[in-house]
Amino acid sequence: MLLSPYNLRHTSLNNRVVMAPMTRNRAINNMPNNLMVDYYKQRASAGLIITEGVSPSPNGYGYPRVPGLFNQAQLKAWKNVTYAVKEKGGKIFMQLMHTGRVSHSYNLPTGVRIIAPSAVPMRGTIWTDKDGFQSYEHPVPMDQQDIIDIKKDFVQASRWALEAGFDGVELHAASGYLLEQFISPQTNQRDDQYGGTIANRSRLILEIIEELKEAVGAERVGIKISPYGTSNGMTIYDDIDATYFHLAERFDEIGIAYLHVSDESGNIPTHFRTTVRSVFSNTLILSGGYTHGTAEDALESGHADLIAFGKPFIANPDLVERFNKHFPLNFKLDASKFYSPGARGFTDYPVFAEEFVSSW
Repeated sequence: MLLSPYNLRHTSLNNRVVMAPMTRNRAINNMPNNLMVDYYKQRASAGLIITEGVSPSPNGYGYPRVPGLFNQAQLKAWKNVTYAVKEKGGKIFMQLMHTGRVSHSYNLPTGVRIIAPSAVPMRGTIWTDKDGFQSYEHPVPMDQQDIIDIKKDFVQASRWALEAGFDGVELHAASGYLLEQFISPQTNQRDDQYGGTIANRSRLILEIIEELKEAVGAERVGIKISPYGTSNGMTIYDDIDATYFHLAERFDEIGIAYLHVSDESGNIPTHFRTTVRSVFSNTLILSGGYTHGTAEDALESGHADLIAFGKPFIANPDLVERFNKHFPLNFKLDASKFYSPGARGFTDYPVFAEEFVSSW
């Protein structure tokens, strides 16, 4: 079943294997480049590729060497990626990621502010190419104009993504980044229409989706969430189930293409998955430590329609073929090169035939 075709609204997929979005930090000067073209082209056999997080605005980068899509040069460069993937028969969505408070001024253009729903700072440190690890800085609470601007940024980036040849966009509302910072009552301490109640904390992401529905079509929009996740200072709160069930119901009403539920911390209880499956009627993607076998089980049981794989796609550019031919997977991951610049640990992992020959 994992290798069977699937119709994602207006996007026909060759199989149900999704390449999960993974930050890889290879975009020197925040520009897509030929190394990234090779990386995605190598993995185009996935039924659907979801790119690494791409910033829709100058204040959304967060980390060094993250690509953006808010100017014409970036738009032109992304066309090389989509052309390479489409040439290999692949389908690709762009993930739009604004990191909010998870940032440092050294990783942003000069004069750009770190913004967030509220002035709740991150604890700990973040890597900067300029001067190594630095303590997180205090974010500036977003005012009404900031909210208007961020919605415009997401809409413009989505339009440009389709112009660049992407099949759609995924909004990153997970991993403790800006959109999840609005959803959580612990990072959202606002007392206006964007804070307080579940409806108010959900308002920004729903307004963005409604605007994207008008701009590019709901069938070209996916959402990634990570309920019960603890990345980037997120914690579990009392009304977490009610919050995400409300969002899932509204996502279903709007008619988005898919909901991507990431169990990034391994904390999602069974009842949560069951309820989301019952209230969201369109495509459901699950991710979080799946193997070929557990992915087949999830699909056959009806718990999911597509399964996303992260780390297995790093070391196995031919992951789909390995699944298809029951070849062993390469588990020799070089974690030291996950986020470093250059080809090592990025485009130099072998396909199975090369691996077999080199082992003799």
